[in-house]
Amino acid sequence: MSKNNAARSQGMGALQIYEEIKRQILGGVFGSAGQLPSSRALAHELGVSRTTVTAAYEQLLAEGFIEVQQGARPRVACAVVGPSRNKTGSKRSVRTRLSAYGEHVRKIPPWSDKELGRLVVDFRHGDLASSDFPVTLWKRLMNKAMDRRPERLSYDDPRGSRRLRMALQGYLWRARTIRCDLDQIIIVNGSQQGLDLCARLLLDATDRFVIENPCYAMARQIFSGTGASPVSIPVDDDGLNTDLLAEIDARLAYVTPSHQFPLGGVMPISRRHQLLRWATRRNANVIEDDYDSEYRYDINPVAPLHGLENSDNVIYLGTISKTLSPTLRIGYLVVPPGLQDVFATAKELADRHSPVAEQEALAALIESGAYESHLRRVRRLNHERREILLNALRHRFGDKVAIEGADAGLHIVVWFKDLPGSLEAALLEKAHRAGVGVHTISRLYDQGAHGVRTDRIGLVMGYAALDARRIERGIQLLAEAIKQVRFARKPVPPT
Repeated sequence: MSKNNAARSQGMGALQIYEEIKRQILGGVFGSAGQLPSSRALAHELGVSRTTVTAAYEQLLAEGFIEVQQGARPRVACAVVGPSRNKTGSKRSVRTRLSAYGEHVRKIPPWSDKELGRLVVDFRHGDLASSDFPVTLWKRLMNKAMDRRPERLSYDDPRGSRRLRMALQGYLWRARTIRCDLDQIIIVNGSQQGLDLCARLLLDATDRFVIENPCYAMARQIFSGTGASPVSIPVDDDGLNTDLLAEIDARLAYVTPSHQFPLGGVMPISRRHQLLRWATRRNANVIEDDYDSEYRYDINPVAPLHGLENSDNVIYLGTISKTLSPTLRIGYLVVPPGLQDVFATAKELADRHSPVAEQEALAALIESGAYESHLRRVRRLNHERREILLNALRHRFGDKVAIEGADAGLHIVVWFKDLPGSLEAALLEKAHRAGVGVHTISRLYDQGAHGVRTDRIGLVMGYAALDARRIERGIQLLAEAIKQVRFARKPVPPT
């Protein structure tokens, strides 16, 4: 048939014929009410049996793409309209109407890892070394979890595995002095889902929320996605500047008091009480993101807000993404008793519950004491990686850099004293060409708020996924890129 571009291959199946004719109908090849070849003619043209073509036509008829009358060739159904095309034949771009949340999300650059394979070294924070993961032990625990055969396969408690919540209840008391009832613990798919549930349940479009500046950018994006407005409060060496809260009316405050992200400040007890008094006075909730409290290299982990007086409106957020793996997607909330039911219901509406086998394996890991043994091991390994990074920076840059946040966590912030913020794009380009991934702190600031530091370039440098050789190689490549930026900046002498 003249209009048919189907491949003329022997043995072509009914499904292939159906797919090709459907594609041509939707593409407007036949036009509205256009005739298709008879089953006999098409079978002869394609070299297949008439039964094969008839089966394809019957499927097209069942789905409403064609109409068939006795004694006549099949026709394209009048209701089938192909996509509009421009003069070049390409599909017209249609901008779908989104909700207010959707429009907010549309503005956020999509995640991509297409450049990772091209880098020699990447100092991206949040990644862990795969060699640190207890593969053999985890496989054994997962196999045990999968071998348990319940009488029936059914949906589980949206709060999470009871066994895991009991294990976490004991662990949180031992490690973080947090006392809570079992039903206050909600297992979530990573801290990101925890933040999303908080945003959905605690913020309206007309509300305001307090957030650190700089901060974890995805937290600000999640809360802003509700339509609520951020009130960005600058941080200093002691974390969030709570003196600036006095006159602020907000429904929620998001803080990282034990290790401010990204600058590393620890909120002292006076500020913690000041924050909690403000929250009580304003009837606001405080979200305490305790994302990496397990990694303290100078002192013991700092006690959380959750255990202090007047902490009835504190929501504690924890995760295993920094201790075991971000790929497991297991985090947890400890919510006030008055919120435990609504959070459990919101979790059920979101995804019913988190995967059960992984929860059971983690519970067994905590119960056996192996989790805390693993923490001691990876804390030592990351302390060594941190020292290698700090020594490499001092060796290459000396007093030209200032370092913040090195006492804890899995990243540091490096400020280059002689590189103004105006050279940031040039540095990123040179570093990428050299094969080293670096990540600037400027993207973590609310640029329209008070306290933004743009006078010099700052890099957030993670080290938990790197060995000694790659850390030293990465700093060497970074030094070469910075040398190129400095050289390009020098004025050309007059001739």
